[in-house]
Amino acid sequence: MNDTTKKKGWGRRALAAAAIAAALGFGFWAFRPQPLVVETAPVVTGRFEQAIREDGRLRVKSRYTLSAPTAAELARPTLKVGDRVEAGQVVASLTPAAPQMIDARTRRMLQERVGSAEAGRAAAFAQAERAKAAASQARLEAERSEKLASENFVATAVRDQAALTLRAQQRALDAAQAEVDVAGHALAEARAALTRAETGRDAGGAVPGRWDLRAPVAGRVIRLHQESAATVAVGAPLVEIADTAQLEAVVDVLSADALRVRPGAPVQLSPGTGLALLKGQVARIEPVAFTKVSALGIEEQRVNLVIDVDVDKAGSAALGDGYRVDATIVVVAQDGALLLPAAALERDGSRWAVWVADGGRAHKRGIDLRDRNADVAWVASGVTPGERVVLYPGGMVADGQRLALREGPKR
Repeated sequence: MNDTTKKKGWGRRALAAAAIAAALGFGFWAFRPQPLVVETAPVVTGRFEQAIREDGRLRVKSRYTLSAPTAAELARPTLKVGDRVEAGQVVASLTPAAPQMIDARTRRMLQERVGSAEAGRAAAFAQAERAKAAASQARLEAERSEKLASENFVATAVRDQAALTLRAQQRALDAAQAEVDVAGHALAEARAALTRAETGRDAGGAVPGRWDLRAPVAGRVIRLHQESAATVAVGAPLVEIADTAQLEAVVDVLSADALRVRPGAPVQLSPGTGLALLKGQVARIEPVAFTKVSALGIEEQRVNLVIDVDVDKAGSAALGDGYRVDATIVVVAQDGALLLPAAALERDGSRWAVWVADGGRAHKRGIDLRDRNADVAWVASGVTPGERVVLYPGGMVADGQRLALREGPKR
């Protein structure tokens, strides 16, 4: 074998060795352990808030309902819902209700009642004249007895008896005069009933006087119970007036959540998308719960929270009684709290833990949790500000595993 042949053999061996080395290198590179791609977020210091979110409604603080003081005819209202009224302005007018329609038989009875009253008055006049004559006779007898007794022609007892008889006859005359008055009133009543039944008006032909109801305060009409002329019963509500610039919110929460709320707790109210948030504070927690069926058909015990709303003059014009709002009631608030995303938490026995990304590797670390909400957790110890924690670790992260970090969503 010459030198040329030997050189060609060594070249082929070197080429094969290089190919094998390249294949081994590619295989090692292809099958080497890859770092786990994870989302991370930093540990920060900020404000922690825990809140209850429920929907509620706005209502006016003070509403005034004007009712009919008696059964009457209501004139057609000239006001509409939303109209502004001043204190003392007439908002409703009433007239006495007309009597019901009667048939011929009832009208005949009323006419006979008038005749009976006239006969009764005539009898009373006759009795009065009779009593007057008896009184005159008794007066003459008393005068005669007084004169004879003074001249000692009759006994004193005769004079006294005549005086007593005169007094009795005078009282009988007074009673007869009173009977005349009673009969006169009875006749007037019977005539008035017949006149009202026939014409629907008073004896003088005039419509009964109007009774005007006036607004007790300045405000706006928020409800009309009667929008046209009608006969209303005593106590029937007619119109409601309120100052729509003075609003409060009513939010019902679970009774368990109500135990965590304190009067004065700050509240944010959202009247709708794109509208400015309203601020307020819990004014009152009603001490009575009620049962409400949820959308899932579950009976819940709920409690009403009454919230004072800070509404400026410009904002109050767009809001009104009964408007829906989304309420966020803050029950816990702490500035300067150590915060990390709630998505980084992992249960470790009876404690909580997080995976900290340090030097491109994952390290499990136990933490002391103070409180949490749906987004962030308030940590007492275990991490420091600036450290990055793994979000949604699941079961794929192991201690010391290499990580490829990716920024998590902004919160």
